[in-house]
Amino acid sequence: MIETQPSCTDIFESGLMPCSDALRRIMARLPHISGYERISLQNACGRTLHEPVISHINVPPHTNSAVDGYAFYAEDIPNSNTTELNVIGQALAGKPFRGNIPKVACVRIMTGAELPAGPDVVAMQEHVRIYENRIEIDNRHKRGQNIRLVGEDLKCGETVLQPGKWLTPADIGLMASLGITEINVNRKLKVAIASTGDELCEPGDLTSPGGIYDSNRYSLIAALTRPDIEIINLGIIPDNAEKLLEAFNQAGRFADMILSTGGVSVGEADFTKSVLQHSGQVEFWKVAIKPGRPLAFGQIDKAVFFGLPGNPVAVLVTFYYFVLPAIEQMLSITGKPVAPTLKARVSENLRKKPGRTEIQRGILSRDEKGDWLVATTGKQGSGILRSMSLANAFIVLDHETGNVKAGDWVTVQPFAGFL
Repeated sequence: MIETQPSCTDIFESGLMPCSDALRRIMARLPHISGYERISLQNACGRTLHEPVISHINVPPHTNSAVDGYAFYAEDIPNSNTTELNVIGQALAGKPFRGNIPKVACVRIMTGAELPAGPDVVAMQEHVRIYENRIEIDNRHKRGQNIRLVGEDLKCGETVLQPGKWLTPADIGLMASLGITEINVNRKLKVAIASTGDELCEPGDLTSPGGIYDSNRYSLIAALTRPDIEIINLGIIPDNAEKLLEAFNQAGRFADMILSTGGVSVGEADFTKSVLQHSGQVEFWKVAIKPGRPLAFGQIDKAVFFGLPGNPVAVLVTFYYFVLPAIEQMLSITGKPVAPTLKARVSENLRKKPGRTEIQRGILSRDEKGDWLVATTGKQGSGILRSMSLANAFIVLDHETGNVKAGDWVTVQPFAGFL
């Protein structure tokens, strides 16, 4: 009988690590990068806050009106029927009314305008009857109505944002409302990216017979083009142990993370694992996931190393499920919008054996009742990059799940949560 060798398609191969265990081990080994830089607020979206932001003013800075209407005294509100108030002036945003307001009188006031001294209620203009220089009000109004108090949003001395906050457009606006123009953010993470393989060519330069264009590096560069990442493009490295060793050792001296695609399987020209063993540390290199089983994780010099598979879909799957969480931990990101998962009914039968996590590419939609539906993008081979391009979500079939029937509920993770 022929003794079988390890294979990417053998789900019962010994030594395969469950995805959850692999991610746990990765996260336990990661350093947090040190250092920060001071940047302008306009360039801070998508960066990670290095220190707390404290408000040095009250927001709003003065008590103001929440509506367009009329400001008057609550004691002038009639007990029943209606009463009339004289309009003696107006308050605009940025142009407050500074005169005295007697009883049985009011001031026309606009949204955001400072509330004049004395009045303690604002009636919406739609809730009064308006004459030339007076208004008629009824008894529906109450003290404090339609008034925003000074410091109601933020008080002077209050901590507004904590270190580790991944800054969103709303955060930028919030800091701008405090008069902040510059902030300290964690420095950028330096990520070196390489593709390996003698068969690879740059797009537009297919010079070798039997060659293929390199898509993996372009996918990764696109996924990593964000404000908090500095990309170091190592290009294509041939299947040569010495050249791989030289490139990885050099990158390990100045990068925080190295991403390599290809060369981590069991072929005769798959040198990445052996180079990693020679020049660094190997934590593991086989994970029970499809696509993406051959996944090497370790360290070269000061850089964390991920040896991703060579197949294009497997590269993106392993990037989103293992590399992206690692990047966010190394950047000390603690406050980022959660990537959601949801349940959807699958429209077709899905074949799967228990023993590994499977990530299929799906198209998520809603039916006429508003329920979530998902269908695969067709053939799910790990080399069919079009299956990713057509998809808008991952269908996540966990480690113990078996075959799935049409109409069953499955876990779906929309791509929007990763971006």
